Amino acid sequence: MKSGSNNKLGIGFRASMLVICATMPIIAPMVGEPYWVDIFLRVMIWAIAAISLDLILGYGGMVSFGHSLFFGVGGYTVGILAYYENFNGFISWPLAIGLCAVVGAIIGALCMRTKGVYFIMITLAFAQMIYFLGVSAEEYGSDDGMTIYGRSEFTLGGWSLDLNDPTIFYYVVFFFMIATLWFVHRLVNSRFGMVIRGMKSNEGRMMAIGYDPFRYKLACFVIAGMICGLAGILMANSEEFVSPDMMHWTKSGELIFMVVLGGMGTVFGPVTGALVFLFLSEILSNITHNWHLIFGPFLILIVLYARRGIDGLFWRRGDPHG
Repeated sequence: MKSGSNNKLGIGFRASMLVICATMPIIAPMVGEPYWVDIFLRVMIWAIAAISLDLILGYGGMVSFGHSLFFGVGGYTVGILAYYENFNGFISWPLAIGLCAVVGAIIGALCMRTKGVYFIMITLAFAQMIYFLGVSAEEYGSDDGMTIYGRSEFTLGGWSLDLNDPTIFYYVVFFFMIATLWFVHRLVNSRFGMVIRGMKSNEGRMMAIGYDPFRYKLACFVIAGMICGLAGILMANSEEFVSPDMMHWTKSGELIFMVVLGGMGTVFGPVTGALVFLFLSEILSNITHNWHLIFGPFLILIVLYARRGIDGLFWRRGDPHG
């Protein structure tokens, strides 16, 4: 197959997935399966979180087993403010993303002093610390979680955005997924992104030509945390519920699965990975409680025979598929 036709196949695959996501609120009722809307809503939210992890994992080479802590921080910020009857999205959403930035800067500044397995373990340790903080917060439901009695409200003058309308909320999530894809694509292809890629490939050489790895990698870590916090905000509004389980290390593991399945170092790969992972987990869990025994070999096959993930199968080696 020629490179041009393979490019068309890859572009067509991505375009088809976006079209399906965009039209699902129309398609699902037509085929008598309205619950598909909720499934694709979750897929898009998790895709945003997976894209944020791929930014540091696929492009930066930083394997974080604690990325879900930002997911929980974003969700809990919205939930706690709603607990005190503050549903103003113009306050809660920027505050949640800003808090994720602060947490990311503090944790990242410490984590960046380590490498390899030490980096993995220290990110895991921080995530578990935040997780147990959530478990110990009895005021906010402890490990039982906390119900949010209403979604965020956006009202400005005579204009308002009704997130309680399922269709409007679906397209708000779709908009943020598209915006995240566009932003990360521009970021990784900018000078900043090229530096991050270069440090993954050869950090010593990048230092030799005058770049400071600590500053660039910390900035990348903070940006990824803010994007993941956005996903947590959307999930809290979608489920109208938050719990410490959002920050557990197993959620970070699932995000890594999504990135690996879809393709590390590709902007769109995490979207594919989120879709495949959530659909497989839904289907296999209905067959057996031990569905991981089936999913595990599938993941191994992807790692062995599709190094660039499922998304990479639609692109010829060497083609610009990022």
